Amino acid sequence: MFPDLFSTLPADRIEAVQSALKQILPGIAITEISLLSGGLSGSLVYRFAAENKNYTLKLNPPAERDSVFSDNLLLASDAGVAPKLYYNNPEQGIIISTFIDNKPVRGIFSPDQLAVKLAEKIRAMHAVISHSKVTDLFATVDGLIDWFKSTNKLGGVTFEECFELYGQIKEKYPLERADLVFSHNDLNPNNILCDGKNIWIIDWDVASINNRYIDLANAANYFVHTIEDENAFLKTYFGKAPNDHQKACFYLMRPVCRIIYSLMMFQLAFHAKSADFKHNQEMEGMDMASFGALIGSGKISLAEYDGQLMYGKTLMNTALAQMRADRFAESLTNL
Repeated sequence: MFPDLFSTLPADRIEAVQSALKQILPGIAITEISLLSGGLSGSLVYRFAAENKNYTLKLNPPAERDSVFSDNLLLASDAGVAPKLYYNNPEQGIIISTFIDNKPVRGIFSPDQLAVKLAEKIRAMHAVISHSKVTDLFATVDGLIDWFKSTNKLGGVTFEECFELYGQIKEKYPLERADLVFSHNDLNPNNILCDGKNIWIIDWDVASINNRYIDLANAANYFVHTIEDENAFLKTYFGKAPNDHQKACFYLMRPVCRIIYSLMMFQLAFHAKSADFKHNQEMEGMDMASFGALIGSGKISLAEYDGQLMYGKTLMNTALAQMRADRFAESLTNL
């Protein structure tokens, strides 16, 4: 071990990390440690090298993760869905796994190839047997909506219509036991890595037993954008062409997922400002194309208030557009 290398870690975590490394790499010197990111959750992620092999070290707040989280992470690793896990101690908040030298997934795969790759990975994840807790899907969404309304910080016809149409989904959506599967629940691009050949899913903090369409809709909202790719995505996942009921469940879950992410962005944005701060109420012009251009140019960031607020509005507008489409009423009929 080279003590100076560990100076990049929080001083109160060094001893525990060194002990963990001695367990999984006995007698092997660590030659490099570098900080990759500090997440909004308070977690720190590092890459370290030993004998020309790279590993990922994630430091969560100690004792924050319970044994169920630990079990879920191991299950995902054993199923080949998450990177190989070498060490996981929730009491210490230390996770060590294979490092994935991430490549832009859209640059590696064409849209149709990516749809198939994602569906294969989600299907493998949903086949895992887990004794994790069951998430009450609509109770979660309702709780976020109630919180949002109670803040009285944003309002207007967009939110009113969006929540009313969500209510129509909730009233008719069949939450069937057969659709309860081991779910990641947060399949956004930051949690989907590519090593140039395979896709890996990371950050299992909110994994649970949940409705299968949550993962399918979340992934599709970011990566599946044409009806042709959607058909390939669902056919790969189900092992055959989806029926009208399955296509309806999938389509209606997409705006629900947008609403969830939107409200979570508003949580971050509101917490960044004082309680009496007056937030911009404008909703016009907040669409995915405009937002993507701003993110791509570096003019806005999701780590800052302006980016969080704008993304929340963009997601809400996109959810509403999905629910205003002709396919919305048709999908409700096909449930």
